[in-house]
Amino acid sequence: MENVVNKVVLSGCAGSDAEIKVVAGNTKLARVNMAVNERYKNAAGEETKKTHWFSLTFWGAKADIAELKIKKGTYFSIEGRLQNNNYEAKDGTKRYSTEIVVEEVVIKEAEIAG
Repeated sequence: MENVVNKVVLSGCAGSDAEIKVVAGNTKLARVNMAVNERYKNAAGEETKKTHWFSLTFWGAKADIAELKIKKGTYFSIEGRLQNNNYEAKDGTKRYSTEIVVEEVVIKEAEIAG
């Protein structure tokens, strides 16, 4: 397997405003949770909707965009890569998380009627 690809493409809505932090070296970091709805028919043939939540991380200039443009309910699309993290919790247990590091972002601007 020479051509291994780690790529994620999602479109959905922000669950909250972007959370902003400045980390070592004055680098800006933004975190946003994105809700993506999946629609399908269940075994009884009824339309069903399931919401999936994804943790997104924006760095540098992309964090600036997230800070200015992504508010709760904003519809946007991203392209990025999966990143697995592990850490030790305060109680000493080992924890794991997966996030999407955003490499491209497209925000649908509200259409203005006039």
